[in-house]
Order: sequence, then structure tokens, then C-alpha cells
Amino acid sequence: MEFGIPKEVRDLESRVGLTPAGVSSLVRHGHTVYVEKNAGVGAGFSDETYRHSGARVVYSAAEVYGRSDVIIKVTRPTAAEHSLFRSGQIIIAFLHMAVASPDFLEALREREITAIACEMIERPGGERPILVPMSEVAGRLAPVVAGQLLMTNGGGRGTLLSGIPGVPRGVVAIIGGGVLGTNAARAFLNVGAQVVVLDTEINRLQHLDEMLNGRVTTMLSTNYNLERVTEFSDVVVGAVLSPGRRAPVIITRAMIQRMRPGAVFLDFSIDQGGCSETSRPTTLRDQTYIVDGIIHHCVPNLTAAVARTTSYGLTNSLIPYLLELGEHGIIGLMSRMPHVVSGINLYQGKLSSREVAHALGKEIETSLPAVNGFEAAENGGGK
Repeated sequence: MEFGIPKEVRDLESRVGLTPAGVSSLVRHGHTVYVEKNAGVGAGFSDETYRHSGARVVYSAAEVYGRSDVIIKVTRPTAAEHSLFRSGQIIIAFLHMAVASPDFLEALREREITAIACEMIERPGGERPILVPMSEVAGRLAPVVAGQLLMTNGGGRGTLLSGIPGVPRGVVAIIGGGVLGTNAARAFLNVGAQVVVLDTEINRLQHLDEMLNGRVTTMLSTNYNLERVTEFSDVVVGAVLSPGRRAPVIITRAMIQRMRPGAVFLDFSIDQGGCSETSRPTTLRDQTYIVDGIIHHCVPNLTAAVARTTSYGLTNSLIPYLLELGEHGIIGLMSRMPHVVSGINLYQGKLSSREVAHALGKEIETSLPAVNGFEAAENGGGK
């Protein structure tokens, strides 16, 4: 099978869909991999390294798309890339279809694309194996970003998260106790902050309490508790996950208004629309804005700031799926790894995910084939 790795084109997007190590794995199994020139430079991978790994380096995105059966990207293709799609292709990326522009869906339909959303692939136990490394990186970056934004010279409260003897530590509220929230909690604890985690599931809070040896305060995520916690926090982290759907808006403008002046709000749910009434996407070039005296940081691709680590993590999680896909095709992949069905948003240009269809206000247009006794149509592409 022929795989393609185009260069990411969004501003300051330095991640790459597959590292040279990943390319080498595919090539050793008899597959061809086309890599666009300079696709990995931002993450520290030269064209020569890709060549040594067996890739064929080509000089345009058009050539990558034109030659490849499977396109592997990090972010959703931009409007400029839609015309490059090849009929019947498979595109694998973090698609976030619920907040994508309508022209993207139309381009997928027109070219009969099978679109696999990395963020929606879910194993039976609830783990999202390809989303996990991204969430881990984002969570561990949280105190780095928050610490800088709290500094006085940037308009922050001037609070040191760790405090000092005789001076209280900074207070951090994390909304959502999943992979990102857990990694953020551990990272903030490691820099000495006082951490509160809120979640709607008591079992998750119990697990978090045990994992972190009782060092975090846990609270059920209710409107009452959110109002209380946001009012006294120096940092609020939105880590709410609703794969396939728009993130629920749980932070109101009134809550933002009652926060301490110069406090920081990090919305990691922004790639699914954001979890606050005051959230709007920002970029790595222009990361923040201020609403009611509160510093908002809402960068959908924050992990691109550490592109090398993130690209390695993405490759590690993708390779098992790519090897099965290359060896057995899309039907074989679904047969051998049935949970991949949860990530298939469109199959041959038709909506196949119940969650995505609902988010877009549309109906499912096709049922996926039943494989290995696993009725994909009943799964509907989601939980």
C-alpha cells in the first residue's frame, strides 16, 4: 500500500504525521511511503533522515496526495488541500468534524473519502489510544504555560504556583479528570501548586485520589461547585472531552467575571469548540486574549510547541493501525481491530458515525460492514 505524509500547513504547525522510525516500519513491511519535502523539519527530522528510513521524498503536497492510498496528517486538512484529495482515498488525522467548516465535509463526500478521526478511536475499555499521547503532552505543558501567563509582566496575577515559605501556593482548578486532566494535575502538583480536580464521574475522582495519594482535592463537577472553585482559583484548566461532539459549555461568562483579576483560563477543549462562553480559538503566534480581566489561552494545537515529542508519541500510537491497514485493507483493519470503527467518520464519502452525524445535524448515510461478528452499524462509529 502507498502511504503519504504531507507537510502540515497551518501557522506554526511543526508536528508531522509520521516520524522516520514510523516510515521505516511501513517500508520494512513492503509498503511505499511518500513524504513531502521539509514535512518533518519543524520537528527535527530532515529529508535525508526520511530517505535513509526508506521514504520517497517528493516536492509538493499535490504529489503526495496524488500518489497515496492513505494520507496521514496531524490536523484536519485545510481548504487549500481539499482539491488535492484523490477519489477513494483514506485520510487519517485529528479531524474534529463537529467544528469543521461545511466545505470540508463536502470535499470528503465529493471524493468518496474514508475519513478516520484519531481522536475518536476508542477501545472497549474506554481508552482512546491515539488521543492519549496528545493529552499527555498537553497536560504536562499546562503548568509551563500557566506559570508564564501568571507573571506580572504579562498582565497576570504575579503568583508563583509553588509559593514560598510563609506565602500560599497558587490554586489550580482542573475541570475534567481524564488523561489530560490527570497529567495536568500531576504536573501542577510537581511544581508545588494546590490542585482541585472536578469531574462528573465519582469513580474517576476516586481513581485520581488513589493515584495521586490524596494530594489533590476532588469535587463533583456541578454548577454550584464550578462557581465556587473558579472564584478562588489562580488558574482554571478546561479539560472536558466529548469526542465527536462539540464540547459542553460549562463555564459561564458570570463565572469568568467573578474570577480573580489576572487569573488564567486554559481551555484545552477548544479543538471541540471550547468549554466556556468566553472561549474562542487562538494560535501559537497570538496565544492569549483578555475577557473581564481574565487571561484566556485557547490554542487548539498547543502540543505543536513540542513538535518532536508529540510526533514520536503520535507515531507510536498509529503504527499498529497502519500496519494492519497496509496488510489487510480497511475491511481487514475493521475485522482485526474492530474498535477502529469508532473513529471512522465517513466511509467512502458517506457519514457513518452516529456522533458526528448528530453533531452536524444530519443523518447517518451508510452502515459499515459487519466484520468478525462485530456489527459496525450498531456501533454507529462511537461508544
